[in-house]
Amino acid sequence: MSEPQSLMLQEAGQSPEVVATLLRKEKPVFDEIAKLFSKSAPSVVTTAARGSSDHAATFFKYLFEITCGIPVASVGPSIASVYGAPLRLKGGIHFTVSQSGASPDIVALQEAAKRGGATTIAVVNVTDSPLAKQADLVLDLNAGAEKSVAATKSFIASVAALSGVTAAIGANGDLQAALEKLPEALGATSGIDTHAAEDVLFNATSLYTGGRGPAFAIALEAALKAKETSGLHAEAFSLAELMHGPMRLVQPGFPILAFTPDDAAYANNVKALERLSKLGATTVPFSTRELPGINLRIPTTGNGLLDPLVSLLVYYRMIEAVTRRKGFDPDKPANLLKVTETV
Repeated sequence: MSEPQSLMLQEAGQSPEVVATLLRKEKPVFDEIAKLFSKSAPSVVTTAARGSSDHAATFFKYLFEITCGIPVASVGPSIASVYGAPLRLKGGIHFTVSQSGASPDIVALQEAAKRGGATTIAVVNVTDSPLAKQADLVLDLNAGAEKSVAATKSFIASVAALSGVTAAIGANGDLQAALEKLPEALGATSGIDTHAAEDVLFNATSLYTGGRGPAFAIALEAALKAKETSGLHAEAFSLAELMHGPMRLVQPGFPILAFTPDDAAYANNVKALERLSKLGATTVPFSTRELPGINLRIPTTGNGLLDPLVSLLVYYRMIEAVTRRKGFDPDKPANLLKVTETV
């Protein structure tokens, strides 16, 4: 008799449908945000988030800066909730990313941003949450209830939503076309064989995850999931930063999971992986192209900036399997709750 699927695996598998629904239903909101940017022409955009949502905001930072040329700055929620500092954001636009929209610190930061003169946009999965009720605009993730503590479909939806914002503001036809292909590419990941990579992680005590640009945000999310589900110590680095001090820890057999999309950083990423391999590292590259190591070939959206999100769905399935092999429940990680309310 087959073992029942975890909620984490079920919810991750809902991602293609969630993204398709989001992109269809929220198009009027994307258009409204694009008009707002056209009218206000902010010189900087601010974000606030925690945990996985902060990784989604980091993806947005890279994608938006590359596509639109406007700097994106993360503001720590404690600036408002603990230190009570006023923000000077006159004419600015502030995004808060949250699955629950319930944590007091991000609500406080959004309040401070609004008092400071910013238009506030809540990217949220619970539209009757305190965060959503207070925001000037709400971008609904349309992910439905997510019961597993480990966020999967809500993270993928957050990145897709922020990518939709970027495509609309940048009037970027290539990115928009890739977004339209995203649900299909996510769906095509089903059945990708990750057993060899699972063996590497199952036998590991520590690992690095890496990437550059938007892929670095996916590396951050991958490291977090390794820690919170399987209890594996994992650190995320830009593959450029990994060539500095962190390389000291690379010994024969040391696992390095690398998100290496076919974008402007590809050639440099390949050189970094070659150097790490010469040190004896076991490299596990996620890529649309053939690479040395335990290569996980990923379907493409046609845009290397968006493809790391497709890689992540493969990784979610892989780390869920490793977690179960270790005897842990991926839906109920030790010491963690689904909604974390921090101040």
